[in-house]
Amino acid sequence: MKDLKRLIKEKEYAKIKKVLSNMQEADIAEIFEELDNDSLIKVFRLLSKDNAAEVFSFLEIEKQQIIINSLSTKEAASIIDNMYADDAADLIDEMPANVVKKLLAKTTDETRRDINFLLKYPDDSAGSLMTVEFIEIKDNNRVKDAINTVRSQAKNTEHIHILYVVDHRRKLVGSVSLHDLLINDENLLVTDIMDKAEHFITTLTDQEEVANDFKKYDVTSLPVVDLENRLVGIITVDDIMDIVEEETTEDIEKMAAITPNDKPYMKTGVFETWKKRIPWLLILMISAAFTGKIIQSYENALASYVILTSFIPMFMDTGGNAGGQASVTIIRALSLHEIDFKDIFKIMWKEMRVAILVGITLAIANFFKLMIFDQVTVPIALVVCLTLIVTIFFAKLVGCTLPLFAKKMGFDPAVMASPFITTIVDALSLIIYFQIATHLLNI
Repeated sequence: MKDLKRLIKEKEYAKIKKVLSNMQEADIAEIFEELDNDSLIKVFRLLSKDNAAEVFSFLEIEKQQIIINSLSTKEAASIIDNMYADDAADLIDEMPANVVKKLLAKTTDETRRDINFLLKYPDDSAGSLMTVEFIEIKDNNRVKDAINTVRSQAKNTEHIHILYVVDHRRKLVGSVSLHDLLINDENLLVTDIMDKAEHFITTLTDQEEVANDFKKYDVTSLPVVDLENRLVGIITVDDIMDIVEEETTEDIEKMAAITPNDKPYMKTGVFETWKKRIPWLLILMISAAFTGKIIQSYENALASYVILTSFIPMFMDTGGNAGGQASVTIIRALSLHEIDFKDIFKIMWKEMRVAILVGITLAIANFFKLMIFDQVTVPIALVVCLTLIVTIFFAKLVGCTLPLFAKKMGFDPAVMASPFITTIVDALSLIIYFQIATHLLNI
């Protein structure tokens, strides 16, 4: 790769073309992502017609748009004709309407039909993710007929390892592997060796549910059917890898109180980044104002025992961390479908026991620290330690139940993660702290 970058810098185009012919398409695309726009356009034109579409499909959408805009309408349409329909639809969906109109006018009727078919489905649905390039065989075919179908269609098909069997109304009835076709008698009916269709998804299934089905059934592809059970496409495991990355990134951003963003970090402008981050920060800042009000209402207690002020950050941090631990664990379990709302009492019972163990452990450690290093009185130490136990107890309860209630009400549980829970727990920890201090110290 370093040699290729050097050749590009030195504009040795004949040598570049030779090097590219011996490289994998994914590796070429990785280098292209690092090139400036001018070099990208020049080097892309050195690719053979067969490799150009394949390399193009590996590029980020921004690079694809740069290349498309640099080509003539006829050249761009040729690239799109040689892409798989699902990749082409993703590109078209991001292009300006006037450009799309020109491109589709130059593509083949088949490409245009496939792209328009995919674009009609909602974003993040199985229909928008699926490819229409697959091999289907009729249930009354013999094995030899099915093999001939594979031979005639394999060149233009993304996935040939599994073939899908349909009846005369194109309703999905089963699937058969290429391996089984090759090892069985060619005069057998396909229905004699196929597996019945047990695992499939509909065009409107959410992409996160699709990813869960791939993991659950441990498959490399799944058929997609319409509401009448007619086979309309397939989703392959390479598409699922993109979904998993997208959904994970979205959850992480929500857990950090950031509005999800589908652009890479370095390609997101400062103003756009500000817009993604500021809404939740404003909400959390306003909600944190309640914390200040709580402290103001206990000014007399703080005036009597100024030392109490120094422990406030510890309670807020420990409570927030304890609640965050519980919430992240529950959100993860919800996303993996390990738990559901009906398990709420079992979850609460478990987290309460964990909270007591954690609270007591931290309280004992903190008691010795208070007596030896801080040299406070025993009553103050008891107030601090007892507050730790109670704060952690309630923090764990809040952390484990809020995501469950969010899921039950139709919200994303990730929204109820660390920042939001920390704000709630901060207020709770202060109320608990001052109530315990008021009663034990007779303030």
